[in-house]
Amino acid sequence: MTARPSHPEPSSATHPADVPLDLATLAAHIAEDEAGAFGRLPDRAQVAAFADAIVDLLFPVGTHAPRTPAGIRAELEARCRALTPLLEPMRDKLPAPAADVARAFMDRLPGIHEQITLDARAIEAGDPAAHGIAEVVLAYPGFQAMAFYRIAHALYEQGVPLVPRMIAEIAHRRSGIDIHPAATIGRAMCIDHGTGIVVGETAVIGDNVKLYQGVTLGALSVTKEAAGTKRHPTIEDRVVIYANATVLGGDTVVGADSIIGGNVWLTHSVPPWSLVYHQSQVRVRTVAEMADPIDFVI
Repeated sequence: MTARPSHPEPSSATHPADVPLDLATLAAHIAEDEAGAFGRLPDRAQVAAFADAIVDLLFPVGTHAPRTPAGIRAELEARCRALTPLLEPMRDKLPAPAADVARAFMDRLPGIHEQITLDARAIEAGDPAAHGIAEVVLAYPGFQAMAFYRIAHALYEQGVPLVPRMIAEIAHRRSGIDIHPAATIGRAMCIDHGTGIVVGETAVIGDNVKLYQGVTLGALSVTKEAAGTKRHPTIEDRVVIYANATVLGGDTVVGADSIIGGNVWLTHSVPPWSLVYHQSQVRVRTVAEMADPIDFVI
């Protein structure tokens, strides 16, 4: 890419600070981006359509007309072939030709379906308000977040760049649940409510784990120098983490069968069967104190 021309120095007399200096130069820069790196990237709408179609085909809840197994297989194969043109713009960065990557993804669909089914069953079993798997598939943000994560993670494991992150961000935008596609999540993951959950890139989550809204599995350090290291915690099997708890650090391990209470801030490991909770203080005011009420200004 050729070097961009430098912007001329602004003149305070003729160019106020909040007015673009030169739209012609800006247009030239955008055209250069379109012809360069930005022009060799997958289309957002097509990536979203691909992920939606995979989930709809694997879990046909809705108005689908009855179909034969052969017809369903043909649809799945066609949808996987549609992955090829999405990947073509990045062919120089793929581990194999785009068509081969698409075929390999198709071979993983039975395993992806099994994983997402277990997630749906865990959500249905873990929420008394859920009335069957169909409701979970149609209406639960935790299901969509996990379905998109399973698809994105499979592509990530195949070495596909960017597309897994795009799929994860589509789920984040729709559900409020931010799961990095590189995170490792075991079987039967239950996300209850889910809004505000963050699962970082190097987090490791075991089987039958349950997360409530606002949980963060994050890093103690966010410097670029830490890239490529284990920065996020490990959550072992059958752990429950309640709302707004924060668990940080790559060396932090929450032992199996533990319960992490709401609003906990945890930066060190705890053994299996631990109960970690935040204890708030409640004090009843005296009659004398009632005469001088606290006036909160927000």
